[in-house]
Order: sequence, then C-alpha cells, then structure tokens
Amino acid sequence: MHGVDLSKYSQLLTAYTELRVQENRSVQISFVKGNNTINSRSITGGVSARVYKNGSWGFASNPEVTDDSIRSVIKVATDNAVFLDSRERKGKKPLPVTAASSDNDFSTKKSRLGQRQLVEFAREVDSHIVRKYPNLSSRTVVLSCLDMEKTLLTSDGSYAHSMIPRSFIHVTLSVEKDGKPVELSDSYGGLGQFEDVFESPASIFDGIEKQYQHLMKKKEGVFPEAGVKTCVLDAELAGILAHEAIGHTTEADLVMGGSVAGGLLGKEVASPLITLVDFANTCLGKTCPVPVYVDDEGTRAEDVVIIDKGVLKGFMHNKESAAHFGVSPTGNARAFLFSDEPLIRMRNTAIMPGTSKLEDMIASVDDGYYLINPSNGQADSTSEFMFGITLGYEIKNGKIGRAIVDTTISGVAFDVLKTVTMVSDEMKWLSAGMCGKKQPIPVGMGGPAIKCKVNIGGR
Repeated sequence: MHGVDLSKYSQLLTAYTELRVQENRSVQISFVKGNNTINSRSITGGVSARVYKNGSWGFASNPEVTDDSIRSVIKVATDNAVFLDSRERKGKKPLPVTAASSDNDFSTKKSRLGQRQLVEFAREVDSHIVRKYPNLSSRTVVLSCLDMEKTLLTSDGSYAHSMIPRSFIHVTLSVEKDGKPVELSDSYGGLGQFEDVFESPASIFDGIEKQYQHLMKKKEGVFPEAGVKTCVLDAELAGILAHEAIGHTTEADLVMGGSVAGGLLGKEVASPLITLVDFANTCLGKTCPVPVYVDDEGTRAEDVVIIDKGVLKGFMHNKESAAHFGVSPTGNARAFLFSDEPLIRMRNTAIMPGTSKLEDMIASVDDGYYLINPSNGQADSTSEFMFGITLGYEIKNGKIGRAIVDTTISGVAFDVLKTVTMVSDEMKWLSAGMCGKKQPIPVGMGGPAIKCKVNIGGR
C-alpha cells in the first residue's frame, strides 16, 4: 500500500477535501484450555473522500483502490457536500488552513512470521502455563495484532503516510474457590509489529509468573469495606481515569454538546499536583503507544495540555471545532476504518509524574486500598465514572495487606482529582486500550500512581 500515490489527484480537489487510502490488517489467534478456538487474519481497506462546503460535509468511500474508484469517491463526496449545503444553508466560514507532511512507518525490518509460526508461538505460551501452573482451572491465551496504514492528501496541501502497528498477547488465568471462578487477566506487548515486540515466548514468562502470584493472593481475597476511602490508584487506573472520565469531557465536540468541562475552562478542577496531557506522539523523550504525527484532516498533531497544575487549560480539537472556538486545530481528528469519517479522538492521554515514591505513598495510608488493575469502565459528560477493579490490596498501617476480590470504584472525576495529595515519580502506559466513541480506535493512556479519596464498592 505504501506505493499508492495520491498526489496526481490534487487537481480534482475543487473544494476543501480530505482524500484517504487506508488498510487495517489484523491477526487473532486464541487458545482456551489448550484448544485453538480462533485462528484468523483479515484485511479491511479502501479509499474515502470527505468534502466541506459552508458547514456541510459530503462523504463517500469505496473498498476498491483503483484510479476509477478514487476519482469516483472525490466526485460523489463533492456532489454530496454541494447538495447538503443547498439544503442546510449553514453559511459557515472556511475551515482553518493547515498543511503538513510526514512519513512514519513502524514496520519491522525483521523477517515476518507466518500464521503457522504465530499459532505455535501462542501454543508455546499456553503449554508453558499448563506445565508451570497445573492447579489452574482454566487459561486463555490470545495473540492480537493490528497494523493501521494510511495515506492522506488534502486540498490544503497536506500529504502524509503512516503505518502504526500494535502487537499483544493477552493472558487470562483462572482458579476455583468454593466452586466459583477467580480470574486475573493481563496484557503484554505494545507498539510495533510482532517480531519487534516479542523475541520469544519466554520473554513474557516473568510477567505471567507475577500475574499468577497475584491470582493466588486474590483467590484468598476479602471484600473491601464500602465507602469513600483513601486509595493509591496505580498507573493503569490513573490512566483510565484520565482517559474515560476527564479526556472525553474535554473533546471539543462533546464540549459543544454540553460537557461539564465547557464551563470550567480557566478554573481549578484538580489538585495543583495534577497536570494532564493528551500527547500526540512523544512523551518524556519516548514514543507513545499510539503515535499520531498528522491527523486524518491533515493537521500536524500537537500535544494538548488539558489540565496544568490543577487548572483546566484546553480542549482537543479538529478543524471545525477549532474554528468554532477561535483556536488552532490540535490534530485530534482520527478515523478507524477507511469508511469512517474522522472524529475528535484522544491519542495518548496521561497524568504527568510527580515526585513521590510509590512505597512512600503506600506507607502514608493508615487504612485504605492499593488498586492496581482496572477492567472495563464507563464515564459520562459530567465526569461521573464507574470502573471495575480486578486486582487490589488492603493497606493497613502503611503496609500492603490482603488482596481484595473484584470490586468497583466510582465518583466524579474532577472531584476525585481535587483530593490528590501525592503523585508518584514513575510513568507507565496502558497500551492495549481501544476507545469506543462511535467507532473503535487504538489509544494510549497512562501516568503515575496517585493517592486520592474515591468511593469503593463492598460486599
């Protein structure tokens, strides 16, 4: 796909137009209790055009990438925009002009493994688990890879190509306690094609050992005491809080739709210890889990400081919302499939690290909880949230105590962040996230551990 040359169609872009050729390539291999239940490889791709006219958008897509289909989607999208403008008559001004170019290809330079070799890799991980941990009642190993490759041409003069891959092995371990299953899941991997991310099955065995040890403690876990408690939220939980409960409220389209953040700009919404940023591609000198260099509107992606030392500073924008608010686009317009229109989406949303040591944060808690792994969660435009907790421990007199069973935490995120009194100095990323705002899309989320007060569920 890298050979697709869109520049020859530039003369056909008579109005503001985004022309995008995209291909998503995925691999899914699953073993459940030693049985190979999924073994698939798929490619979804095509071409799309989106045209803007006086506030109305025309869109068209085609799964075939040929000269005829490219010319056709440009014409149909243009005709759609003209037709809608004649009916809607919004009369809006032109979009901000942005022009950017980039070529960011994270393809491996190593020889690619075939499907059979990937199946054997996953099978070896499964075989190791059953040999090492014979007391498990069940186990699941899922190998998952996604390559997203895009080439974009805009009438503003942007031309960009990217190939952003992610590779993971997801492991779920289960035991029985009093006839009921107790399980714990974890994911290994991140940015890159499989051959660059995983040297061998043994490269994740230490991680699986830690996962197993936590599971054995969870097996004997107790119910937490319900109520508002002092908790240390580990990095993964801080990351999902930053993404779900804060990030979505500051996406400019949701702000325009009535998000609570709309009335809070310039106001203190969190502890002065909290700085929260949606990173485009690089954080603290390292490439983020989902690097975006030029978004799907052709805007160069910039970091967005959402909260700076407790004060709400900005929103994430595409071109249209930027025009509405009178600011510059931030490069947050992203589409998952070729047939999807770009929406305002997060990229890599994280709380910035502080100065405290995790062990000192735990030692400062007399009676509370250390919460480590989240499961699925939800939040709304008021920043009210509820997240599942699949791994956590009591803290008694500054020391880690018993593990707790699955529970939930809930609250209003802006209120919770105001209670933060310590932020750890260690930055971690949760890189396997998929955000589901109308269309799924890979995202990164992360940060340090934070000490705060939050409502935790009990028996």
